[in-house]
Amino acid sequence: MARFVRWTALMAAAALLTAGCSSGSSDDGKDGAGAGDAKPSATDSSATSTTAALPASLTAQKLDWGRCKATADSAAPSSDWQCATLKVPLDWAKPDGSTIGLALIRSKSTGGERIGSLLFNFGGPGGSGVDYMPAYATAVSALHERYDLVSWDPRGVGASEGVRCRSDKAIQASEDVDATPDTPAEEKAYFQDATDFGKGCEKAAGKLMAHVSTTDTARDMDLMRQVLGDTKMHYFGISYGTELGGVYAHLFPKQVGRLILDAVVDPSADSVGHALNQTRGFQRALDDYLKSTGQQPAQGSKKIAALLKQIDAEPLATSTGRKLTQTLALTGIVLPLYSKESWPTLTSALNSAEEGDGSELLALADGYNDRDSAGHYGTTTHSQRVISCLDDKQRPTPEQTQKQLPEFEKISPVFGDFLGWDTAGWCHDWPVAGQYDTPEVSAPGAAPILVVGNTGDPATPYEGARKMVDELGKGVGVELTWKGEGHGAYGSGSDCVDSTVDAYLLKGTVPKDGKVCAS
Repeated sequence: MARFVRWTALMAAAALLTAGCSSGSSDDGKDGAGAGDAKPSATDSSATSTTAALPASLTAQKLDWGRCKATADSAAPSSDWQCATLKVPLDWAKPDGSTIGLALIRSKSTGGERIGSLLFNFGGPGGSGVDYMPAYATAVSALHERYDLVSWDPRGVGASEGVRCRSDKAIQASEDVDATPDTPAEEKAYFQDATDFGKGCEKAAGKLMAHVSTTDTARDMDLMRQVLGDTKMHYFGISYGTELGGVYAHLFPKQVGRLILDAVVDPSADSVGHALNQTRGFQRALDDYLKSTGQQPAQGSKKIAALLKQIDAEPLATSTGRKLTQTLALTGIVLPLYSKESWPTLTSALNSAEEGDGSELLALADGYNDRDSAGHYGTTTHSQRVISCLDDKQRPTPEQTQKQLPEFEKISPVFGDFLGWDTAGWCHDWPVAGQYDTPEVSAPGAAPILVVGNTGDPATPYEGARKMVDELGKGVGVELTWKGEGHGAYGSGSDCVDSTVDAYLLKGTVPKDGKVCAS
């Protein structure tokens, strides 16, 4: 089982196409005056108590940049990239206590007028910035001229104490669990699987389990800013990275430099609200896809829902010898909706499934689930669940979920059932309590933050951008709209979006709130 907010559009496209660090010479690459201790928002008492007067062992540490090594999921990048490890407190309430290491990656600016560091988070939560940053560099080459491109594996992710909650064999076995249970036996198996997953995470993560929240990571970011030598935080957050950016702005409004939030998570929605938003978003994207093929959305959706029901009763054979279950089929349908360029792939996969061959949908599902041809699974989903279940306070019961299922199914006959059940199953019987119903992102006094929404975004529906602007506060959030398709806007084919974002990041030019890019 995997939630649908995971990857940027480019990550999804890469999955369609393809179905650690070493020490070296010290080179801080610092620019400008040294930064002082973090200054938390006066509106957040917890920030004041946990980030004031950080010890010099943290703020004065020198990063030992060196050649990056290959990881389990990616080859070593070129020599243009350097890696290092940042020391951060395990528990931000005890900054003098135990520490953990965060894996960082950077490539120095290529031009002559360096602005500073530009920190990237590509979403998830659970995505590895160390693995993905080099692949994304070509999309931000104009920004690279004046910024050091920097990313990292957040705590609990990848090379930063990454969590693996179950073995490859157990993951594959869990794919046979029906995520839309129809009988008491299937429901029991569904929730037992959730309990087992949580226990596996608790065993793997130990003390870290209670310290991987978005708030923890936002505080890590500000320490990162100081150690990198930046007086202000310049940041590019995508998908979940927009929530992280909003939380950072709330905690450290005076440190906000130029922040881009693209493919925006609605900060006013609780976990059930997010599921309802995604149900609308994916159905909207599916409708647009169906229209592009000459089908009526209602009829096309009914046909796909019937196919899924048929697969639920009798999983399809594939060329791998594995079976395509209903849950895997739905996951395979989801992935191409992240990018309009992938819609023809969805057409081919659906046609093959209608003819009784689940191979193409299974390959798409494997790409989404981070499974390679040897049967090895990545840990993105593990980290995603550990982080989001520590963030989310809501724990809907099976009974509450069943009462809400008709609302989900009315919105989408294809995605509603899955996303409805997910509200109860995702954090069921979780070992650690959640921290909040919705994240606090108000940032009075912060510099203008550019919030970019895409009207056809399936995973983070467009309406979330306006909600983020409103929550950031008057004079802070500035909305830019793209009338496009896919997850995210920047680098997705709109010269208007790209030039507006570039002008903001490179020149500090803030567009008028409400600007619309039609293409």
